[in-house]
Amino acid sequence: MEFKIIKKSKKSRARIGLLKTSNGVVETPSFVPVATRAVIKTLTSEEVLATKSQILIANAYHLHLRPGEKLIEKNGGMHKFMNWPKPLMTDSGGFQVFSLGFGKDHGVGKILNNNLQQTAHNKTINIGQQPKLLKISEDGVRFTSYYDGKELFLGPKESIKIQESLGADIILAFDECTSPLADYEYTKKSMEVTHKWAVESLKAKSKSQRAKRQAMYGISQGGKFKDLRIESAKFIGLLPFDGFAIGGEFGDDKSKMSKMLRWVINELPENKPRHLLGIGHPDDMIKIIKEGVDTFDCIAPTHYARRGIAFTSQGRIDLGRTKFVNDKKPIDKNCDCMACQNYTRGYIHYLLRAREITPLRILTFHNLYFFNSYVEKIREDIKKGKI
Repeated sequence: MEFKIIKKSKKSRARIGLLKTSNGVVETPSFVPVATRAVIKTLTSEEVLATKSQILIANAYHLHLRPGEKLIEKNGGMHKFMNWPKPLMTDSGGFQVFSLGFGKDHGVGKILNNNLQQTAHNKTINIGQQPKLLKISEDGVRFTSYYDGKELFLGPKESIKIQESLGADIILAFDECTSPLADYEYTKKSMEVTHKWAVESLKAKSKSQRAKRQAMYGISQGGKFKDLRIESAKFIGLLPFDGFAIGGEFGDDKSKMSKMLRWVINELPENKPRHLLGIGHPDDMIKIIKEGVDTFDCIAPTHYARRGIAFTSQGRIDLGRTKFVNDKKPIDKNCDCMACQNYTRGYIHYLLRAREITPLRILTFHNLYFFNSYVEKIREDIKKGKI
């Protein structure tokens, strides 16, 4: 993998880059749709290409459970298996340490919502505490498979081996994504274990020719705590990774996210790509790109689409609401995607109420096209010196 910075903004830390892999080039900054199980739910790979998507991210944990990395490897690797001709990333399974652990226990995401902020002090996670459904140790994590109930151990060696078999262009070191409810001592201990796992992930990488074509990103952690964020970025930034991912939670207020990203990016090598894990709503995009983030993934466009919600230039709209029953307008009058050219809000509303599958496809296509077009416009504005 090669990364070349083409242009730096004079108004912010935003930059235009080219991320070159053996399966194509990604112009950055770029949105990365989430194909957890080697698919964008409801769409074919050909349809995803038509949404201007440049690169996708899949999940090693879920693909290990079903269908298994060995089956995918026998089918020529993930690109051939899912018929995707462009670059792919795989998450290491570190996010599942949170999402299937304390995230599931407390019903929280990477950023606390307003309701949970009120009760957070009653749910603080202290050092030594364990989630209900998995056990975290310095060697790795013991999961219980949601598929067949069997115990599964995942550590740095296991995660890297799985990702190498899947064959993505960019793989991630194994880590623990901490909860926004974790206290300082828990977060510090978790960060130290993540650093240990980063070193072990590098050591676990195969010397085979195929593995040499795969880039590996290290992941910085540290939670909401400034000194830990800086310490982690310094440690991970000095390791010989091909790029860096920024993981973990971002506290209880999105307005603090830009400042927190600055803590991290100040310590990372300038000449290597930076990926922000799990953040990327439209109202986040300009903020994170201005801080120097090159790529970022988020489930929002696909997750919301399957609930009847479209992202538009006028904000989000819920097409399941009765006010759209006779609406003859396209989803977004300012969008030129296939969905907006051919279908009305009223038709999509009818299909949603009829519980058909088709509106979920239409909205998923539109939302991905909207997200990619939005980032495309930001890239153009950086080139023109507007951002």
